[in-house]
Amino acid sequence: MALLLSEEDVKQILTMPMALAAVEDSFRRLADGSALLHSRQRLHLPGKSYLHYMAAADATSGYMGMKIYTSSGVGLRFLVPLFHVDSGELLALIEADYLGQIRTGAASGVATRLLARPDAARIGIIGTGLQSRTQLEALALVRTITGVHAFSRNPEQRERFAKEMTAQLGLPVVAVATALEAVRGADIVVTSTTSTDPVLDGSWLAPGMHVNAIGANFPQKHELDGAAIRRCDIIVADSREQSKMESGDLIQMYGDDKRRWSSVTELAEIVAGKTPGRSNPEQITLFKSNGIAIEDIVVAGRIYELARERGMGRQVPLWEKQARAGGARGL
Repeated sequence: MALLLSEEDVKQILTMPMALAAVEDSFRRLADGSALLHSRQRLHLPGKSYLHYMAAADATSGYMGMKIYTSSGVGLRFLVPLFHVDSGELLALIEADYLGQIRTGAASGVATRLLARPDAARIGIIGTGLQSRTQLEALALVRTITGVHAFSRNPEQRERFAKEMTAQLGLPVVAVATALEAVRGADIVVTSTTSTDPVLDGSWLAPGMHVNAIGANFPQKHELDGAAIRRCDIIVADSREQSKMESGDLIQMYGDDKRRWSSVTELAEIVAGKTPGRSNPEQITLFKSNGIAIEDIVVAGRIYELARERGMGRQVPLWEKQARAGGARGL
């Protein structure tokens, strides 16, 4: 039997504090070698939808699995099959759209806690989609935020975003007319777009800023221009190898230059204390988030455990005849 958990089940179980703890654990396990990670792959027939898949295993919690999803003009559909590392048993099938939104916000939260100045209080965000909401939710838990300036190209969307997030977070979120207005005066900058052209100009960055760039995970897309990358004193990624495959912001700067890629620090190294993060208040720091499978698997494991405790989800019979036959043969 596998436990089927719907989006609604996940929303009832998963909280941002829970995701922050799980995501930080996932990076700590990468650092100590108890977790394995396979970068995202994409299957695409020209003119058809994409199939995306990425996998990870966590020996500490005993879970392994993958996130698999499709994207098309109709939308996106996300699923995490969760397996037991010892028996190979399929434990759960988890609808994972909300899971992905929350864990992406949590990864930025972990990075911000380690890289932003302790007194960072003002956020500038470019992009006001679903991912932007969980970015602000996570940042509000790791820093004392006094205000947010938000920009996106759609005036109605950014005004609605500002109103709804003000109510949700209990702090002033103000819609502004340009990306520059969002960034000016910010301590923490978030880019959360699907743009193929830069939305953040390096000349806008000020000493002491921290940037979370979460939107561009195709080689042809980039949210930061070359000057922004060059101005960053510390560049951190969730995965250096995955960044080489899909982080357009860095690919378009570094190409195949191994020496330059070696300057990119992995977040796991900072979480584990193997590499220092920010060392002075004037540094400009960057977290390039691609979204990696170990985040999904560790968070999914927590969801699965709580669902079982609460009696949530629906049991789906799979491979039962084979299991009984294997038992009869003494396998």
